[in-house]
Amino acid sequence: MPTDQGLRLDGLAVGYRRRRRARHPVLGDLTATAPRGELTVLLGPNGIGKSTLLRTLAGLQPALGGRVLLDGSDLCRLSRAERARVVSTVLTDRVQIGLLTAADLVGLGRHPHTGPTGRLDPADRAVVAWALTAVGASHLATRDTDELSDGERQRVMIARALAQEPSLILLDEPTAFLDAPSRVTITALLRRLARERDLTVVVSTHDLELSLRVADQVWLVDRAGDLHTGSPDEVISAGAVNATFDGDDLRFDPSTRTFELHTTRQRDEAMT
Repeated sequence: MPTDQGLRLDGLAVGYRRRRRARHPVLGDLTATAPRGELTVLLGPNGIGKSTLLRTLAGLQPALGGRVLLDGSDLCRLSRAERARVVSTVLTDRVQIGLLTAADLVGLGRHPHTGPTGRLDPADRAVVAWALTAVGASHLATRDTDELSDGERQRVMIARALAQEPSLILLDEPTAFLDAPSRVTITALLRRLARERDLTVVVSTHDLELSLRVADQVWLVDRAGDLHTGSPDEVISAGAVNATFDGDDLRFDPSTRTFELHTTRQRDEAMT
């Protein structure tokens, strides 16, 4: 694979622009890569800036500095229409979709490729059918979206992202409202799609244990705002997970990749 394939952050700074051109930085000097064909997970404590980073990558807010490169092209220099053809986003917000069937919702992903009328031609409808099949949701095509379960709706939202035929899919907490089996299913689905479609997939998640078992690459933002990158084994062995998430009552066990409760006795023994 060419070295410029995939997503690359080059000294990226993210945050907010306020009145009189004042800047409020959240994260800075971010350098990382997310290869094509792999699932990259973005981890970090609550409020550290993961959603701000994803929104910046999606073009929903401007970067404060640095560059974002996708397959060698600077995303910040693309128009909205050009970006919509290469980047798709699935946010954690529950969207009020209205009276749409699942197929109608997935069809919205074709709009970056349609003409001024926004009408889908047979080729577009074939892509919609393929996207629903790819996520195992073809049986939901004629169902009203308001009737779908959380897990079914998330599959359809991922199908909508696929229907854009992007190079990069960004997902913010895609399993937030799902039960444990559904979280495993959706996470495994994203990894499979990355491999089969040669996509760059970046997922922000709080599901630490599952993501460290399934992910190919990890971007971990620690409590100081520093970014640690590498395979799950590399990030774990470097101690970044423990340093970021261990607390008085909870610690991460690198050998089992699970969190364990610290009893009072264990805490006392650790202090002696």
